[in-house]
Amino acid sequence: MKRISKALMAAALSIGSFAAPAMLAPAHAAVSQASPEAFVESLAEDGLGVLRSGSEAQKRSRFRSLLQRHFAVDTIGDRLIRRWRSRISTAQYSSYQRALPGFILGTYADRLSTYSRARVEVVNARQSGSSYLVQTRITNPGSRSVTAIWYLTRAGGQYQVYNMRVAGINLTLNQAQDFDSYIQRNGFDRLVSFMERRGA
Repeated sequence: MKRISKALMAAALSIGSFAAPAMLAPAHAAVSQASPEAFVESLAEDGLGVLRSGSEAQKRSRFRSLLQRHFAVDTIGDRLIRRWRSRISTAQYSSYQRALPGFILGTYADRLSTYSRARVEVVNARQSGSSYLVQTRITNPGSRSVTAIWYLTRAGGQYQVYNMRVAGINLTLNQAQDFDSYIQRNGFDRLVSFMERRGA
């Protein structure tokens, strides 16, 4: 899954770029729902605050809670296997859904501290249909600035992240392509096993 690693490192950079302000934020600061911009800023701050305190088990538990509250995990998961959804059984789909949060945590969490010196600037935000797009500029010392766009949905008065585009890479599309390739070579059940191992 070579394309996965490129996308994941880009994603880690986008989220990890909020690390510096997170050092000053309380570990459980409320994520703001005042605006799309405020949501993205406070979500990243809270996430990095969680990751910088407690044991590894505590960090993963708190980050899982953050993921469940503020990321549209079911929507993301369905988009990743859209091509295969009608071909798998209910049991296979349930196994996939159970494995997905751990897979996301296992893939991203350990990378977040890599960019602790980075800075982020919210450039703009706009509404596109039922989605909200928040563009940020990320600067990491010694590297070129990177543009990250956060795709948000809003339901029940709450914003949630359902996709990101980082340095031109559409993370959901890229991950879906990798899942497609993996399933074609190995089958759906082995994909789920791979996700379970990543999330262990």
